[in-house]
Amino acid sequence: MIVGTQGPLPESRVQSRGGDGASLRFLGAADSVTGSRYLMQTPDARILVDCGLFQGFKVLRERNRMPFPVAPESIDAVIVSHAHLDHTGYLPALVRDGFDGPIYATEGTVELSRLLLPDSAHLLEEEARHAKKHGWSAHERPTPLYTQHDAERALSHFRALPFDERRPVAGGVQMTLRTAGHILGAAGIALDVGETRLRFTGDLGRVDDPLMQPPAPLEDADMLVTESTYGDRHHEQSDPGIMLGDIIRRTAKRNGVVLIPAFAVGRTETVLLHLSRLHDRGEIPGIPIYVNSPMAVSAIEAYRRHEEEHRLDALELDRMYRLPTLISSVDDSKLLNLRGGPMVIISASGMLTGGRILHHLSAYGPDPNNAIVITGYQAGGTRGAALLAGDRTLRIYGTDIQIRAHVHHIESMSAHADADQLINWMRPAGQPRAVFVTHGEPRAADTLRARIKRELHWPARVPEHMETVAW
Repeated sequence: MIVGTQGPLPESRVQSRGGDGASLRFLGAADSVTGSRYLMQTPDARILVDCGLFQGFKVLRERNRMPFPVAPESIDAVIVSHAHLDHTGYLPALVRDGFDGPIYATEGTVELSRLLLPDSAHLLEEEARHAKKHGWSAHERPTPLYTQHDAERALSHFRALPFDERRPVAGGVQMTLRTAGHILGAAGIALDVGETRLRFTGDLGRVDDPLMQPPAPLEDADMLVTESTYGDRHHEQSDPGIMLGDIIRRTAKRNGVVLIPAFAVGRTETVLLHLSRLHDRGEIPGIPIYVNSPMAVSAIEAYRRHEEEHRLDALELDRMYRLPTLISSVDDSKLLNLRGGPMVIISASGMLTGGRILHHLSAYGPDPNNAIVITGYQAGGTRGAALLAGDRTLRIYGTDIQIRAHVHHIESMSAHADADQLINWMRPAGQPRAVFVTHGEPRAADTLRARIKRELHWPARVPEHMETVAW
């Protein structure tokens, strides 16, 4: 039994050929689809794989405020799989609290993190100010989890590495970053610890994604830590562009507004790609389209610089970004709420957890002429998940907002591999000694675990939060 800051932790053991005296501790994403944090430890090194925010249910979000389970200054290095906040969003707090080592990632992830982390801090600061001013927080003096200064300090620790090159990390551990698809810069992570290879999927992309290149094949590994976001689901075979076009045409006839909550990096580009192709084919009316996200505007150049990671040539990228009006300033954002329809607004965040989309939702959600289009996975406890579950009253900045707009879900626009794609990606590899199914809701994780055991005959299980596996 190992004891940590949050009480006794279960320990299990995986048989090892080499007896490396190493361990892997599941500090996050072991019972939820957010908060990815895996601590790999040897006698000579302590390496953190991903350092994400917990999102969704309050019981999960409260983990962000707890002391980190190990002293941040004791960690030698961090490796992040990609830039989304459920994989990087705790880094500013980790650095503020004492971590002083390198943060390794691909060049694309470094570039996108320069956009996402300061924006995350800005939203946290803004929410704390708003809560204090209007008195809707349970805390007398609400404070942000971290500040923009903390985010800038974290960014100074980033070190960009190429795909597919084996590099030393710390204490004799070697790492290789493998293409994962999903979003720009996304990587699977291979760690060689003595004679043992650990492989982390990160968030695995789709082989049929219209924007990103497919993930690299899985190489043989001794232990595999796999995501399971869609571990119990199959993506619809229907064309998401056709579904989106139909929603826009029907809403435009009502002079309505189409709100599309979308992650500023990744999902926004996919939505724009479908809209651009619909527009070029004359399948949507010529109504104004707005992208109200400073991050999405800034991400344009990153996609242009990394053409090898996605399927689009420079001409289609230009057409895609010429279609919308790009909104950056706060004043222009507020004016959109006075404009009225018909129009389309794409804005973050994708799960309605914060950002400018909440102001648009407050303005346009109560009108039945309007539409809200959910384009991807919604973690439990988020406003997006509540909408899909049928809730039509959302609490936004301390006020209950009645949602009478039409709610649509285009799940096939997700950038995650579904259950079949995860299994097919694993199938060609040699059998690992252990598979740990993480980064999914409990039902999704357990369903994928059962399929891995039944179809691949690999030893697989869902680890517990804070569990340690030694070998």
